[in-house]
Amino acid sequence: MAGRILIVEDEANIVESVSFILRREGHQVSSVGDGETALARLRSSSPPALVILDVMLPRRNGFEVLKAVKSDARLSAIRVIMLTATAQAHDRARAEEAGADAYITKPFSNRDLVEQVKRLCGT
Repeated sequence: MAGRILIVEDEANIVESVSFILRREGHQVSSVGDGETALARLRSSSPPALVILDVMLPRRNGFEVLKAVKSDARLSAIRVIMLTATAQAHDRARAEEAGADAYITKPFSNRDLVEQVKRLCGT
């Protein structure tokens, strides 16, 4: 069985698309639409294997969520893929410095997303 994945994204069409792709690969997928809810979910339940995280989110942006995840001993092992429309080199570098495991820009290739998930989840 593939891993559990949390999608943190505020655009419903992207959540629907990514969820479909990952469920087809055998993953258990859930989603939240803002950074604050993402952190609450991660802290209150058994952490997922992977978080797919947008940068531009309501209530807490993706960089703030990433920093909080990586600085929390209970959550720091969670793999994080940034999936975002922000393609600037400084944003990519900021994500990598904060501990992101991958950085995929929108629009994205389904194949690239699946490959990164497989690489990070070991499936």
